[in-house]
Amino acid sequence: MNMSRFKYVACALVLIGFAALAKPIGNYPSIHLSELPDSLRSVWKELKPEMNEMSHCAAAFDSHSDGEKMAFRCSIHIKMSAEGERRAMRYCEEKRAEKGIKMPCKLVEE
Repeated sequence: MNMSRFKYVACALVLIGFAALAKPIGNYPSIHLSELPDSLRSVWKELKPEMNEMSHCAAAFDSHSDGEKMAFRCSIHIKMSAEGERRAMRYCEEKRAEKGIKMPCKLVEE
């Protein structure tokens, strides 16, 4: 009986070890807030009071001055961080495609 229990514990530890080494699901590219055009940074600052640690924003831009060449989307009221990342990226990609922006969307980091 003890040997059987030991095998289960050993298997569980091995599986936990593999899970710890696995990459997170949402391994998205990111951009620092300071690298955004001024207008996108202003929008981010307006939204910041509504955000919590699960909130995420994504941006893409081909110009620092032409608003038609910028996409900025956020997922603010969300309960899981990974879902917030996925939604922000999806919303951004939709807007990027609509506007024909070449730069890929990236998650905004402070």
